Amino acid sequence: MKKDIYKELQKRILVLDGAMGTMLQRYNFEEEDFRGERFKDFHKPLKGNNDLLSITQPQAIAEVHSKYFEAGADMVETNTFSGTTIAMADYDLEDLVYEINFESAKIARKVADEFTAKNPEKPRFVAGAMGPTNKTASLSPDVNDPGFRAISFDELRVAYKQQAQALLDGGADLLLVETIFDTLNAKAALFAIDELKEEQNLDVPVMISGTITDASGRTLSGQTAEAFLISVSHIPLLSIGFNCALGAKQLTPHLEVVSNRTDLAISAYPNAGLPNAFGEYDETPDQMAGQIKEYLDKQLVNIIGGCCGTTPDHIKAIAEVASQYSPRPLKSLATV
Repeated sequence: MKKDIYKELQKRILVLDGAMGTMLQRYNFEEEDFRGERFKDFHKPLKGNNDLLSITQPQAIAEVHSKYFEAGADMVETNTFSGTTIAMADYDLEDLVYEINFESAKIARKVADEFTAKNPEKPRFVAGAMGPTNKTASLSPDVNDPGFRAISFDELRVAYKQQAQALLDGGADLLLVETIFDTLNAKAALFAIDELKEEQNLDVPVMISGTITDASGRTLSGQTAEAFLISVSHIPLLSIGFNCALGAKQLTPHLEVVSNRTDLAISAYPNAGLPNAFGEYDETPDQMAGQIKEYLDKQLVNIIGGCCGTTPDHIKAIAEVASQYSPRPLKSLATV
């Protein structure tokens, strides 16, 4: 599958899906929906654990993937943003991590294969989503103890390795380490993936996507876009880019920085604008596609999609615009 995605990147701009959480909100799932029959007597509240829905509401997850593929996406992310033992500890569901990731990848794989079978000229891919966890290895959560760390590199490595293994076992084509606010966390994930690749002689494409958290142009752990790029450039990657936190317009200068300094593919999946006072995203599909056109005019990206607040309508508008442009030239893929 690696050969296929490299081949497709040479031919066109690939379209990633939009927000899973935004779509799941439309189902108005309540506590009993998250629990299902299997967890009806579980000792902790489970509402809000979207990853668990891959087990208790698999049809809804499949429907969301289908809607994004129908909108023109080439690639969907698995429903596993919080699929590590570290994040699942909030729900006392650490023992379910392998199953959650495996089932999530399996659902996405089935839907992707169905769409590929309908149109073999447009193969569909599954990106195994590996989120940042809810802890940071670089910063102290205690302002009175700057040296304290709530998580170690090795704990992150072990958790990410379990997640990556399950995603690949379930059928993911590639792994996406995303929404990186702390590069040390990401390095633990990349180290874990490298271990798997070496132990099992795997050749798995890896995407990495950071998040610029504010107008300063830095990640939460203090890196600029260029510093982020340099700090992960020792790892063989399919792509590097940014997602979340900012809208498309605010993300442009940071994409310019990395695009001008690497031969890797560049990915971008911004939010639908900045959140309003109620935490909602107001940018329409046409508005967002219009802003993303600047990326395309400047040949900044190879993979484009949407994050918070985006829907299949946003992805459809983005896909229509992207189809009118040639992909950013990729020297690094010329010999693949």
